[in-house]
Amino acid sequence: MNRVLFICIHNSARSQMAEAFLRLYGGGEFEAESAGMEPRPINKLVVEAMTEEGVDLSGKTSKSVFELFRKGRLFDYVVTVCSESVEESCPVFPGVTHRLHLPFPDPAGFTGSVDEKLVKIREVREAIKARIQEFIAWVRGGSAGWLGDSWQMGK
Repeated sequence: MNRVLFICIHNSARSQMAEAFLRLYGGGEFEAESAGMEPRPINKLVVEAMTEEGVDLSGKTSKSVFELFRKGRLFDYVVTVCSESVEESCPVFPGVTHRLHLPFPDPAGFTGSVDEKLVKIREVREAIKARIQEFIAWVRGGSAGWLGDSWQMGK
């Protein structure tokens, strides 16, 4: 079982979507969790966008990455889905085999009407879904070789 932690700033959008897609497409080979540096409630528009994919995030709550760290949780992969500046401040988890960085725009910063924000969130959702499917293939291939243009190996 591959243990994967997705980290973003608030654990209210990107990391929640990544966790959900890994659970959906991972075929039981992955234990997925997500957490944030500054946890906030799940973005209601993200809940709506994920419902369109058949994924219910309405009962999810945000978790603190630091609480998981303090509990000594171990992960095979830690995947940051936030900006470079935030990725650098993420804690180093003991036993991590791979640390990967997948930057996506933060839905919390989207402006416009509800419909305009939802269009942008759907674009992020589709990008996350595609990268999670690539991640699954990469892990199944032995975590070696090409990672794609947006994959960045961490420290």
